[in-house]
Amino acid sequence: MASGHGTSGGGRGTAVRMGVLALLWGSGFLWIKLALNHGLTPLQITVARCVLGAAVLLVLAWSARQRLPRDRATWGHLVVAAFFCNALPFLLFGIGEQTVDSGVAGVLNATTPLWSLLIGIAIGTERGRALRPFRLAGLLLGFAGTLLIFAPWQRSGLIGWGAFALLAAAASYAVAFAYMGRHLTGRGTAPFALSAAQLASASALGALALPAGGGLTAVRPDVTALIAVTVLGIFGTGLTFHLNYRLIADEGATSAATVGYLLPVVSVALGAFVLDEQIGFRVVAGMVVVLVGVAMTRGGDAVTGGGDAKATRGGDAVTGGGRRGDQRR
Repeated sequence: MASGHGTSGGGRGTAVRMGVLALLWGSGFLWIKLALNHGLTPLQITVARCVLGAAVLLVLAWSARQRLPRDRATWGHLVVAAFFCNALPFLLFGIGEQTVDSGVAGVLNATTPLWSLLIGIAIGTERGRALRPFRLAGLLLGFAGTLLIFAPWQRSGLIGWGAFALLAAAASYAVAFAYMGRHLTGRGTAPFALSAAQLASASALGALALPAGGGLTAVRPDVTALIAVTVLGIFGTGLTFHLNYRLIADEGATSAATVGYLLPVVSVALGAFVLDEQIGFRVVAGMVVVLVGVAMTRGGDAVTGGGDAKATRGGDAVTGGGRRGDQRR
């Protein structure tokens, strides 16, 4: 029952979710930097944002009378997704931003759609579409832009563990998007419950790592750090994570990763205005090249959905009802 009106409404809804997701997600780099600068460690930030995000989603699930998954198989998939989509990238972003500006962190995160495409080629979900020369050229251009940002030929380049940690975080998100699209979305679990269960799993993983990672070391964060991590956990993690799940269900794994179009713009703007970060011409040029490359890899599929539909099986189960007819084929 995918009427023209319903499809148009669904498209507008997806666009709004993408915009809100980009704003909340893009501002996350600012909150991480503030929390780091005011007394918290990367692992402490990771655990705090997971716990707060899980709490928000558990409340939403309870208010919507949605039950957490009960079968072992789903929880097993949730633990894997929690590692790649939450625990690992959250920690890597905290580590990376210890030495790299928040704006640059957002720029490097924009490579997520490129990693998603590579993973899609490897596992076969993107292979038929990705072999188009135009899309392959976009993939190469995107990574050329990343190389421009890193500038290994310059002494002032960003080569270092911090920058590599940020790039690894972007790749981890791409792995998570593909895994969630295959094993979690459209499996009959309600959206708030599924999101809450995954962040609860990430909280447990982070808590287990606290003793080994020095997360139990006494710290004295100030009010700024506490406000930053609270906003990061509630808005930049809890609500953002739920919006991301819905976007995967509506448009597929690669389309969800395409929110990376707007993240660097948000992160660079906030870093410049709030933290007075100086982003050089080379980094801005690299950002533009990366985004052009990402746009080319999309190759016009954002409207039709294309192969992304393979990741949206039973999307109504995630989006909360009655949208099976809207799935793209």
